[in-house]
Amino acid sequence: MSGSEQLARQMDQALASCVHCGFCLPACPTYLATSDEADSPRGRIVLMRGLSAGTLSPDDAAVAQHLDACLGCRGCEPVCPSGVEYSKGLEAARAMLARRRGIPFVARMVLAVFRRKWLWRPIMAMTRMLRATGIPAQLAGSGRLGFMMGMVAASRESRVKSRELRVERQGKNSRLSTLNSQLFTGCVMQGLFSHVHDATRRALEQAGYNVQEVRGQGCCGALHLHAGDDEGARALARENLAAFRGTEGPIVVNSAGCGAMLKEYAHLVEDAEDFSARVRDISELVQPDPSQLSTLNSQLVAAYDAPCHLQHAQRIHAQPLAMLKSVPGLTLLVPPGSSQCCGSAGIYSLVEPGLSREVLAAKIAELAALEPRPDVVLTGNPGCLMQIGAGLRAAGLDIEVRHPIEMLD
Repeated sequence: MSGSEQLARQMDQALASCVHCGFCLPACPTYLATSDEADSPRGRIVLMRGLSAGTLSPDDAAVAQHLDACLGCRGCEPVCPSGVEYSKGLEAARAMLARRRGIPFVARMVLAVFRRKWLWRPIMAMTRMLRATGIPAQLAGSGRLGFMMGMVAASRESRVKSRELRVERQGKNSRLSTLNSQLFTGCVMQGLFSHVHDATRRALEQAGYNVQEVRGQGCCGALHLHAGDDEGARALARENLAAFRGTEGPIVVNSAGCGAMLKEYAHLVEDAEDFSARVRDISELVQPDPSQLSTLNSQLVAAYDAPCHLQHAQRIHAQPLAMLKSVPGLTLLVPPGSSQCCGSAGIYSLVEPGLSREVLAAKIAELAALEPRPDVVLTGNPGCLMQIGAGLRAAGLDIEVRHPIEMLD
């Protein structure tokens, strides 16, 4: 069976149960933004079925346009009564388009960088140096350059501090570390959010885990898979599987997109089932004892925005909220639109900037209207942190954006 035939078969299997009921339409951010049926999951499934059957050509520019415009947020999957595996169908369709049409230049360059540690590591280091100058925060705005600068500025360590803090750290950990765990460091999280990794390690140690460092790991491959570069994604998956081979205990992830990808490695490569079964989001492992926090009064207002690949792909809802509700004095708001995508979607904001910003606008407007006004927005994915942070700055809102584990830390 040829590669194209395998992809067509994957599309058929993933999409076979769709009955075109339309329950997915209100859950699709791009459909809500454009009101175009071809920009809905139902419409895109029609296009993908046409590709699979050969009645539509991968060379058709309109087909590529509507499939490329999908955020891949997977918001359609939990609301589907037929259990359609939309994301697997989309991955196959995009791989078919990539093999026939190639990957657009901007996306190809970004993927080439994240395929190679010797490229993304120095780029991340230079970005950190730029961030440290304060220039990105000063240039942040609503224009294309200003928004990019706002994204860089949003990646810095939090300047929000609890207004009333009456405890100090008492040593490295309050419990004897008896369980092994490994932290998946990734690429963007390692390059721009190492402070979140530090907070994650401290939280794990407090929960009784001995955090072991794992050499040789790198990018999870999600960016590549979502762009149609399935071979690049497989190569990165194999590198990570090799790096974690021989380790024991949970593989802890603090990036929703990486977590969803790692949990689905078995879909890409053989002998990944045991690895994927060990992957845990940090909120699945860390649920503090309230007595540990009894003398802390944060007096902060926080809005929780659930990352798409945490709630829709990993189906993790209650654990992050329970973790945050354990913080005394924290007023926690969950906006109705927290289940909608922010428009980041990996490299989507780079390749589809207009639609990305249009999707983001609804979320920023909702956050601006919250009463009481939040001091901080909490979300557990690097792209979401940077996208929402840049959007808040562009709107002139003095609201921080942080990872939930930073609040707990």
